Amino acid sequence: MPDQTLPVKLMPHHGDVTQMVHQMGWEWVVEEECQTYLSGEAVVLPQDAADELLEAASTLYQMMTEAVPDDLPDDFLRKLGIHEKLWRAIRHSWNDERHWHLYGRFDFAQTPDGMKLLEFNADTATSIPETAVVQWASLAAAGKHQSQQANGLYEALVDQFRTWQGLNPELEPAVLFVYLGGSREDYTNCEVLAEAAREAGFDTHICAADEMQVSTLGAERGIWAQTGAEQWRRFPFLFKLVPWELFVELEPDLCADVIDLQFSRTVVIANPAYALIFQSKGFLAWLWQQFPYHPLLLRTEFEPFSGKSVQKPYFGREGQNIQVRDTSDVASTQGEYGHQPHIYQAWAELPQDAQGYRYQAGVFWAGEGCAIGFRRERGIITNLSQFVAHVVE
Repeated sequence: MPDQTLPVKLMPHHGDVTQMVHQMGWEWVVEEECQTYLSGEAVVLPQDAADELLEAASTLYQMMTEAVPDDLPDDFLRKLGIHEKLWRAIRHSWNDERHWHLYGRFDFAQTPDGMKLLEFNADTATSIPETAVVQWASLAAAGKHQSQQANGLYEALVDQFRTWQGLNPELEPAVLFVYLGGSREDYTNCEVLAEAAREAGFDTHICAADEMQVSTLGAERGIWAQTGAEQWRRFPFLFKLVPWELFVELEPDLCADVIDLQFSRTVVIANPAYALIFQSKGFLAWLWQQFPYHPLLLRTEFEPFSGKSVQKPYFGREGQNIQVRDTSDVASTQGEYGHQPHIYQAWAELPQDAQGYRYQAGVFWAGEGCAIGFRRERGIITNLSQFVAHVVE
């Protein structure tokens, strides 16, 4: 094992997690792939390491908000690669606290030099069922009823939904969750979010994005969804598990209509348009310029630099179109984002186990750092990498 990597402490972690999730009454969370979440092992985290990860998420979010220029100038938004059709919505949501950022997920490398931010999934982060429900059930499935996790994601989401509603008291508490049709994973993420919203006092409905109806005229003005046979309902709150940059690219007219409704206070949207600022990998380079050599940051530049680095597209997802650069290219992934501008981030060695798996820590932020989960892979971490539960000792 290379000297510059940290070891990973593992413990056996076996059990029928599917049965346990059913017993908890959350059977709708379980996908066919659920058993892969229980890898037969769990990462063992000392309490101080878990606290450090959660605190890093809270600290970084504060740093990010401080780094955003108050007037959001054109040059800033252009530098982050954000589509001009979204600038108006971003400025509006940033300057009006009623547009509330519900949650996101920081990805970290734990290195001998301390924790380092890899990226922030600020707009449409997934892995919610795995983190909030399945890994929690895995403790009971493995007979570890007295064990602890750093896992307050569900409770934090409930609090965030309550805050969102409290900031918009004049709106009926009804929220529509939309996702890209055909994605069972996205639907299940919306189910957990909707459960948290219901506990916070919302009426909820989930549908594919193409089933949502938008009207900008007259008494029918608003966002609608069919909730039953010949039953339609208007929803003043919208949660879209559809990336903003994809929304404006694929459905520019529909996106413009939704933004128009936002301006008239007919609807409020989460995650808000300003989440796209943090979602852009270009913001990682901007953040490095504002906080150079901060201990939580890796050197990240808009242009290539010498030394081993990782080239990332601004709005790449699921580990696609990643290129590891050294004296020559040493590894890369394919994908749909190769045409985008890129940033260049210093290489960070992930912790590694004896089998050669590398471990990336994902820390959810929902008002504060609130939950930890791990993904592992022998190569570059992608959305297909195995999710691994953890235990805090």
